[in-house]
Amino acid sequence: MVALGGGFSMVNTTMVFRSELQPFTPERFLGIDSSSSSSRRRDLVFIVNPQGANGRTGREWRKLVPYLRSRLGKECNICESLTSGPCHAIDITREAIREGADAVIAVGGDGTLHEVVNGFFWAGKPVASQMNESTRSTVMQLIPLGTGSDFARTFGWKNDPCEAIERVARGLRSKIDVGVISGESCEHHYFINIADIHLSAKAGFHAARYKRFGKLCYVIGSLQAFMGHQNQDLRIKFNEGEWVTFPQVTAICAGNAKYFGGGMKITPNADPFTGSLEVVILQDFKWYDFVMKLHRLYSGTHLSVKNVSTRSVLSIEVEDVSGSGGIYIQSDGEHLGFLPKKIGILPAAIEMIF
Repeated sequence: MVALGGGFSMVNTTMVFRSELQPFTPERFLGIDSSSSSSRRRDLVFIVNPQGANGRTGREWRKLVPYLRSRLGKECNICESLTSGPCHAIDITREAIREGADAVIAVGGDGTLHEVVNGFFWAGKPVASQMNESTRSTVMQLIPLGTGSDFARTFGWKNDPCEAIERVARGLRSKIDVGVISGESCEHHYFINIADIHLSAKAGFHAARYKRFGKLCYVIGSLQAFMGHQNQDLRIKFNEGEWVTFPQVTAICAGNAKYFGGGMKITPNADPFTGSLEVVILQDFKWYDFVMKLHRLYSGTHLSVKNVSTRSVLSIEVEDVSGSGGIYIQSDGEHLGFLPKKIGILPAAIEMIF
């Protein structure tokens, strides 16, 4: 880790978690008590994917550092940590939490944020719960500088890094829900935005190979996914209930937030503060259905379309009736293999700056 303005020293104190948005003055969030002359500096860890958006993330980050230092450097220890490859942000986040960082801030797109979220957990439990009680809690934030920032859209955040820094300075905080995916291996994977199955997950798998083309990667990925696609009968269990067979499923989306695929409002009723997931199931869609109804998918008005169903759930299990093992699943744009999988929700699992 590289310190920017003031070094990076960890001090064991405790930050109180809040269950709803709490307005803090910048001085209070940053640990400055006007009645005390011995207030410590807060430790902020910025995790940057320099290769994100075909290198644009790294270039924009270097331009942002002077503003960041001038805005927060007087009151904070600002630590820059550059990722060197896939999953590196997970390791950096865990290290920062264990060392007692006050905040871990993802700099990049939804992929970097996804890894940071997974870094808050280890062996199926929150990292913080496996530490000494005296260790202070760590909050999370996002500075959008990547190919996609679908999670930020749910809150109406602009793709403006300076505005994100102002959110850090204001210090509004709230606990937010996190989705969790498990499979036959019993390993857990976490997501903060949307998990999806079959066609959309296959499109995301292909899109990841074309991120150098920016948002056009979603179009290319979708075209490739349509080639040879077949709707499949899937068995689904909601909330630990009975198995139900859904014929000719095109895609299933389980949303903790609203948007994916570069701005598609696929789960329009999802809310990461409710302790539940919105599940949207598309059945028997053909390629021309997407062409004709694409505008409704982007506007979030598709729930009234024929062959689209939705429900609020605590958990959903999905398996392929044919047992072929070739049904894709992804979360936050990251490929997670194939069915069968179980998707659940962890209410108020991470505290985030808003």
